[in-house]
Amino acid sequence: MIKIVNIGMNHETAPVELRELVAFGEHNIDEVMGAIRGIKDIKESIVLSTCNRVEILFTTDNEKEAKESVIDFLCHFSRIPREELGPALYIYDDQEAIRHIFRVGASLDSLIVGEPQILGQVKEAYRIAVDHKSSSVILNRLMHRTFSLAKKIRTETDISGSPVSISFAAVELGKKIFGDLQGKKVLLVGAGEMAELAATYLLNNRIDKMLVTNRTFSRAVEVADLFHGKAISFDEIGDQLLEVDIVITSTASPEPIITSKQVKNTMRGRKNRPLFFIDIAVPRNVEPRVNKIENAFVYTIDDLKGIVESNLSKRKGEAVKAERMIDEEVIKFSEWLKTLDVVPTIVALKEKCKKICQIELKKTLSSLGDLTPEQRKSVENLAISITKKVLNDPIVFLKSKENRSSRNLYLDSAQKLFNLDPDNSDKS
Repeated sequence: MIKIVNIGMNHETAPVELRELVAFGEHNIDEVMGAIRGIKDIKESIVLSTCNRVEILFTTDNEKEAKESVIDFLCHFSRIPREELGPALYIYDDQEAIRHIFRVGASLDSLIVGEPQILGQVKEAYRIAVDHKSSSVILNRLMHRTFSLAKKIRTETDISGSPVSISFAAVELGKKIFGDLQGKKVLLVGAGEMAELAATYLLNNRIDKMLVTNRTFSRAVEVADLFHGKAISFDEIGDQLLEVDIVITSTASPEPIITSKQVKNTMRGRKNRPLFFIDIAVPRNVEPRVNKIENAFVYTIDDLKGIVESNLSKRKGEAVKAERMIDEEVIKFSEWLKTLDVVPTIVALKEKCKKICQIELKKTLSSLGDLTPEQRKSVENLAISITKKVLNDPIVFLKSKENRSSRNLYLDSAQKLFNLDPDNSDKS
């Protein structure tokens, strides 16, 4: 029987130092997808990697071996010993795996409940899986149910009613540092969705100047224009560190963009003015050693937890409603999954009857002599109609037994009654 399994880690089970070693990105996603698809016990797979989580969702008919292979891959990929990586991993099976991905898509498992970015990240992970042909019937349906359920939860609850997100928390941290952001200069390193959200909150706090940089300069220009800021190139980061007060980084770079050597050289020219880095990227964009430099302060995504927790009280009641909606959908999806057991038998039964119908039609039509096209069509329709009506009762019966413990007995009986065992196809 096919099993659904999810193996991963998130902000609750692993610190950022561990998550960044396991994180996947554009630079290696093809390699990762190829490696996962190459595991012989895995049928379908989707890989999700964000700043707060790394997960591998897959289906298998050899659960034990598949789990071991996935964990071995994660250890090999991250170069982390199993005894160190293992305690940080969670493993969900079947209904719990289904519930987990529903909760992730609905942003109930996020650092900030109700934040909007995660659904887009899940959709992107699914798109990549489709491109790599690693998702099929089961995970396709599971993903589409995840998307529609997330939309329903956002529509029917107020779980996203308050402006809380990682970007919001980053700006709130800046306010805690300075007391007031009015008149401050900010550099955004990265011009993705999180950077756009941060820019929105920064403008609302009347900062004096906003600089935006991105690997793709045209994207930096686009975001800067949108928020009345100024775009700079990556090569200008060092010079601008002399002027700005806060640097918010959120790029997908696998290596640090801002080094301790670069910051050390900058601090000499700042005349003891403090420089704050809010690094919301995983892997981290700012070298951890920067925090050891005098008057340079680095805050990572994990440092935002306290701010996040203080902004969640309004959403707790709505989260309860969302959890109930998820429980209902888990039951429905699990029931559908069970019907897959009867599908091969039903398909085999339909195919056998179709072949018999075709053979007997051919005999009958050849013995009837010349028929008009209308007469010929009538005979064909009669044969097909009789076949469908004969099949209807056994098919409805098999489907109705999908949730009962005796299901296997009925399937076995149907296969024997209709001689559907391929090994016995010539015996009758």
